[in-house]
Amino acid sequence: MTRTAGVVVSGTRPTGALHLGHLNGALKNWVELQKSARCFFFVADWHALTTDYAEPSGIADSTTAMILDWLAVGLDPEVSVLFRQSQVPEHAELHLLFSMIIPVPWLERVPSYKEQQEQLEGRDLSTYGFLGYPLLQSADILLYKAAHVPVGEDQLPHVELTREVARRFNRFYGPIFPEPAGLVVQAARVPGTDGRKMSKSYGNAVALSDDSDTVYSKLVRMVTDPRRQRRTDPGDPKDCPAFQFHEIYCTEQERAEVTQGCRSASIGCVDCKKVMIRRVQDELGPIQERRRALELRPGVVGEVLAEGRRKAAAVAEETMGEVRRAMGLL
Repeated sequence: MTRTAGVVVSGTRPTGALHLGHLNGALKNWVELQKSARCFFFVADWHALTTDYAEPSGIADSTTAMILDWLAVGLDPEVSVLFRQSQVPEHAELHLLFSMIIPVPWLERVPSYKEQQEQLEGRDLSTYGFLGYPLLQSADILLYKAAHVPVGEDQLPHVELTREVARRFNRFYGPIFPEPAGLVVQAARVPGTDGRKMSKSYGNAVALSDDSDTVYSKLVRMVTDPRRQRRTDPGDPKDCPAFQFHEIYCTEQERAEVTQGCRSASIGCVDCKKVMIRRVQDELGPIQERRRALELRPGVVGEVLAEGRRKAAAVAEETMGEVRRAMGLL
């Protein structure tokens, strides 16, 4: 990854166990980014309430588990600021002030607004919190005057909204906020065991905390090329969801061997999967070992979050001082 100057801000909702999708889609990039930028990574617990407001009981435990996973994969609290969104109330204050000046149609046109309403059936999402969560994201980002926001391509509209929010605020009150750029990171799309995008809500995820036996039992049952109904049927890795794991985890030689074996039907799907399963287990082993060591240190999560809150609050308070003065609220 190229060197990134300035501040980087990103967050993740605490909605359950982190999985291989989180690891390959965000966390590996975060670990690299902290080597070259000042990074603020936060547990987005207020964002979790936008869809799970009726059942918030799991947020606290998920927050603890998330911080342990972050530390285990290599996020360093001595280098990056790791904190919990709700412990820095300036996020809410800036969100409120933005809500006074941002037109509702700006929020309604965000692509994920209607998409999530369609996907999350059975939940009443006709709340202001759900409509306004992209504006809360803008507050999360602009509060720290981020230069870059690491995102997948599907999240670029959220960054563009943040840029528009900054421009509108600056036009009314003066140049307070820089316009952040979306940093499209190299993120592997990790399929779930059923071939869809890996997601806890789909029940198709391999968690970072899954032991070797569980990883094996999940991935060995993963869907493959539907043309391989029998062991002797040839297939094509391009049509095999399981092969996407080979592209992420395996060597070029291993991919070439299983490709040839699949197309000639000289190997079966289980033998093919065993190659990538071993690689996944090898990666998760050290992460889980570090996590077990962290679990033996009572209070480590609280210490990390307290120090992160202190560092984040210092920046947030300074920014809000500028905002209040600009808006005549002092």
